[in-house]
Amino acid sequence: MEFVLIPAGEFEMGSPSREKRRKLWESPVHRVSIKKPFYLGRYPVTQEQWIKVMGSNPSCFRDEKHPVETVSWEEVQVFIRKLNALENSGEKSSIYRLPTEAEWEYAARAGTITSFFFGDDESKLTEYAWYLKNSGLQTHPAGLKKSNTWGLYDIYGNVGEWVQDEYHVSYKGAPSDGQTWESLFASISVPVRVRRGGGWNGNAGCCRSAERLFAAQDKKLNSLGFRVVKEV
Repeated sequence: MEFVLIPAGEFEMGSPSREKRRKLWESPVHRVSIKKPFYLGRYPVTQEQWIKVMGSNPSCFRDEKHPVETVSWEEVQVFIRKLNALENSGEKSSIYRLPTEAEWEYAARAGTITSFFFGDDESKLTEYAWYLKNSGLQTHPAGLKKSNTWGLYDIYGNVGEWVQDEYHVSYKGAPSDGQTWESLFASISVPVRVRRGGGWNGNAGCCRSAERLFAAQDKKLNSLGFRVVKEV
């Protein structure tokens, strides 16, 4: 896996009321401080990488260079545990995990405050993402489109991406330090988790930096994958 170092910093998380295609659950806009830098996967995890760790390929659109998909949040946790075990057998250990929702949006925005990291003009999205307009209703090899200014590819489109957090209906009470937001559905047998970035089957609005969708953590979708954090 290739990683990009994401610097520490602060940003406004969520979408303002004037943003086109915004959803109510992207508010209120709130200040978040990312206190520590972290490494984030330059690309979503590919089928080839999944196979090397897990031994099989669950994907619907099978090609080892494409992002892995049709994996539940729960299966991703198993992948991460196995990855940590494989990588931490030597003297120097690393910790791999899913990004928090705040870390994901912070990295996707790459210092911007517009709907997309390239501005507000969604007609430019075809240069950066595979989505409903140009995907041909399938995934594509990771890294073919342009990256954001921090060097992250396919952060919009291709596959949506699981993050660690449970879903909440608004940002009221959200942590301001970028940490994982848990516990709302502690009494539910299958918690609901956040997914980010749209996917090959989403419209332009689903690919905005602030867009947030959700799914039960045991749900498998052929438009949903993930990328990982490596802690510094």
